[in-house]
Amino acid sequence: MSEVQDKTKLGYVETAISNNGIATITFYHPAHNSLPGNLLAELANSITTAGQNGNIKVIILKSAGDRTFCAGASFDELMSIDNLETGKKFFMGFANVINACRKCPKFILGRVQGKAVGGGVGVAASTDYCLATKFASVKLSELAIGIGPFVVGPVCERKLGKAGMTQLAINATDWKDAVWARDNGLYAAVYENAEEMDEAIDILANKLVNSNPEAMRLLKKVFWEGTENWDTLLEERAAMSGELVLSDFTRNAINKFKTGA
Repeated sequence: MSEVQDKTKLGYVETAISNNGIATITFYHPAHNSLPGNLLAELANSITTAGQNGNIKVIILKSAGDRTFCAGASFDELMSIDNLETGKKFFMGFANVINACRKCPKFILGRVQGKAVGGGVGVAASTDYCLATKFASVKLSELAIGIGPFVVGPVCERKLGKAGMTQLAINATDWKDAVWARDNGLYAAVYENAEEMDEAIDILANKLVNSNPEAMRLLKKVFWEGTENWDTLLEERAAMSGELVLSDFTRNAINKFKTGA
């Protein structure tokens, strides 16, 4: 199997850096851009590395493809969990991505071209300024599979407010459209198509590379005030999810969800 075929089959995380200091981090997985543990670890590491690179002024976070931004956690990996330690480690994958975004001293611009589910909503909410197309509906489906959006809850609440996050968490089987997500603070703007969105992201990113990097670093710190305890908080939340996923209720719910029963 060639390297290209292998990447397409197994997924990847790539970072491209332009000459003027714009880093584009792209993730991909053939199962609707769901993220297994190895890709979550690569994504968190890529964000941290970009934040430490003095040549990078601003980061764009995106997924490949044109249909789904991120379908959340890998169901196959979820079903393989058989003990609390493994369960906690699994859910720490998204916690580490959220914390990497939070600690990164550079602005992260989110590009959401399609639907975001569960952890995918958390990834979008972790960016500092997120743009989307009208196809970028959102759903927190965790309760429908017997868990709950514990790990992504804090970052979703930070963007959507308690009321918006509560709506998504309780009505776990219904989609909220991109306009709802914009009106509730997740997206800064919604565009008719990816071309218009990409043009807007390009314009903003090129403005930001000419801004004072120290001012942006300090602004980022201000934006995330009150989240200093998230290393501990998200680890506690991951343990909660890791325990729930071991229950018969959750395993039956996941099987029904996968089979459409």
